[in-house]
Amino acid sequence: MTNSEEPFTLKDDEDLLDEVLEESTEEVPDLGAFEMTPEPDYTEILDNAHEDGGMTDNVVVPSVESPEEDIVAYNPPVEVNEGESTTPPKEAMDVKEVKQATQSPPAPKKSHKWQYVALFSALLLIIGGSFAAIYLSFGGEIYTSDNQVAVIYVQGTMLTGNLPSGFGYATSEDICNSLREAAADEGVKAIVLRVNSGGGSPAAAEEIITEIENVQAQGIPVVVSMGDVAASAAYHISAPADLILANPSTITGSIGVIGVYTNRSEYYDNEGIDFYISKSGEFKDMGGDWRGLTPEEKEYADTVVLKVYDLFITSVAEHRNMTKSEVKDIADGRIYIAVEAKEIGLIDDFGNLYDAIDAAAELGGIEGEPTVYYINRPSLSSILFGTEKTFSTDSVEQLASYYKESPVGTIVE
Repeated sequence: MTNSEEPFTLKDDEDLLDEVLEESTEEVPDLGAFEMTPEPDYTEILDNAHEDGGMTDNVVVPSVESPEEDIVAYNPPVEVNEGESTTPPKEAMDVKEVKQATQSPPAPKKSHKWQYVALFSALLLIIGGSFAAIYLSFGGEIYTSDNQVAVIYVQGTMLTGNLPSGFGYATSEDICNSLREAAADEGVKAIVLRVNSGGGSPAAAEEIITEIENVQAQGIPVVVSMGDVAASAAYHISAPADLILANPSTITGSIGVIGVYTNRSEYYDNEGIDFYISKSGEFKDMGGDWRGLTPEEKEYADTVVLKVYDLFITSVAEHRNMTKSEVKDIADGRIYIAVEAKEIGLIDDFGNLYDAIDAAAELGGIEGEPTVYYINRPSLSSILFGTEKTFSTDSVEQLASYYKESPVGTIVE
């Protein structure tokens, strides 16, 4: 104890009571005149400092009335008994700097480079595909030539009507339209018919022949190139050509007509199916499959077939410079390979498609290499743009059933 310190004396009860009374008489401040603000929570800070045995003299608790930007974070010096070393306090840091340090950097923007590349590639593919379709539809030539040979395909069973090409049927409407298209092109000097057909409807053959003759009347020669087979109605449309070429083993001929009538009466009887037929004339239900033909109907059917046959051989005789008698002698319905057909005057010479193109170019007065214009060959362009509706094999068969399943019989060349 130092001399400056006053000695501690114990006061008696009376003196202590007098001091309490004096303090109670002092003026008490009006607490309502002060604006209440929350007390800073520094009790815990002081307690922690006492417990750690550190100094509390420099602990500063900021006033709550100070704005946020004026607050300075302060780390008090704390003595740590780790041997003889003492951990120094960290430097003060501005609150703004603390916020900026804790904020994560902005995320980098995602690059759309590859999306643009993919989109551009897709557009190039579409444009390129369209260009290729147009290019192929012109037979590999996208410019107009004055020395063109048009090639028109006749492939499959011949029918009238309008069925899509490439499904085993050759329709007169498609072929006639192709002939007209070729004739309307001033650059087309000759036409080649590439024939691969076993025959079909006599009416379809007659429609095509009419258009061939119209083309020839405009001074455009027509050459036929026979493929595997060009028989019956397919030979019928070949006869008017200015030149007929075939491979030595091509099957042709089969000049004749047949009538087909189906009788399913026994099947209907076994199934217990009955028919009542109301008709206006004796021959009106002729060809119905619920019964066979009567003797009179059979005789009439033979007459119809012979009349169509006569039209056939007359056309062949006229176009092949033969008499009807000469044609009739070889027109018993038999087929001929091209070697025999040449001997009897049904074809002119042997050759493939390109031989036919060269011969057509010569007949058309084309000098040098002709430009080949494939009109109705099944291709990518015809698949994409050739029809308004997508057809399947079954749907095409349904469209052709009117001919194959005719209720009045079928006449076939």
